[in-house]
Amino acid sequence: MAIYIHTLPDWPTFRWDGGRLASPLAAARHAQGRLLGQMEALGFKVREEAVLRTITEDVLKSSEIEGETLDADQVRSSVARRLGIDIGGLQPADRHVEGVVEMMLDATQHHDQPLTDERLWAWHASLFPTGRSGMHRITVGAWRDDRTAPMQVVSGPVGRERVHFEAPAAERLDHDMRRFLDWFNTDATPEPVLKAALAHLWFVTIHPFDDGNGRIARAIADMSLARSEKSPQRFYSMSAQIRQERSDYYGILERTQTGTLDVTPWMEWFLGCLTRAVEAAQNALSGVIDKARYWEKLRDLSLNERQRLVINRLLDGFEGNLTTSKWAALTKSSNDTALRDIQQLVDRGILMRNPAGGRSTSYSLVRI
Repeated sequence: MAIYIHTLPDWPTFRWDGGRLASPLAAARHAQGRLLGQMEALGFKVREEAVLRTITEDVLKSSEIEGETLDADQVRSSVARRLGIDIGGLQPADRHVEGVVEMMLDATQHHDQPLTDERLWAWHASLFPTGRSGMHRITVGAWRDDRTAPMQVVSGPVGRERVHFEAPAAERLDHDMRRFLDWFNTDATPEPVLKAALAHLWFVTIHPFDDGNGRIARAIADMSLARSEKSPQRFYSMSAQIRQERSDYYGILERTQTGTLDVTPWMEWFLGCLTRAVEAAQNALSGVIDKARYWEKLRDLSLNERQRLVINRLLDGFEGNLTTSKWAALTKSSNDTALRDIQQLVDRGILMRNPAGGRSTSYSLVRI
């Protein structure tokens, strides 16, 4: 039988090699600062769009890690409604989607508030509004009680299951969670990014709920990262990166939970994952940033709504060639109106005619 770190006599006295973590920590902090600096230089609407995109992705990917697929439009609408962002055409979201969004936003928008058992219970109740996980009834809004069996993380077919982890016994939970929450809420803590890594590991090792522990652990890490940046605005998604590296994520967790209380490898992996998450966000948001800079160059030009609509579509990656008939279809206008709109933009150097002429005349955006 495996020996888990929560059974060791010095649990939870974690330790790590600060010298070994110095370089990956500096890289993660540099990536964070660079991205935040880029976003601060942009207008409010652009940052708002980036936050909406990031939180939507975070909610979707954190659920995907657990094998659950949420409706992307519902998630986006729920996030926009709760943040007061006008995106038009809001879709109603079911109560499960609303609950996941509520938890994720509470963690980051109110990152400066203490983490308490009542707050964690509320998050758990939000994740499981029906009191069920799939077909199974679970204890909701309270610590697990292990009435049926010990809490285990298991994979494989019935009869050939593999136990990856067994959590502490239920009778320990009040004590273990009190130690965790006292540590998390105290000021005498490690560097905030290291704290995010340790909080994630510590919470998911205690595994205090019947289900949802991974999602809540990732929300706690996001909360700590928001504290490290002193901002509720999220421009990168750790959950999206973990989703890409899911096999490595589960592997390092399992090795750490059956190792010693020297958690340097886990901290090192977390910092690398964070850096990769920020770099991925920079690539993903480069289009948003380029789009904002392009509009900044056009700020003194008088453009009608049709022209603004089509320019935005071109900046977002318009498929195929832009023709007069496509302009008319996009803007629900006549061909004559479309031709006048296009000609004005050509005269202003915003659009250019492509080489082919005649009936196949098409236009491209000039990168000014």
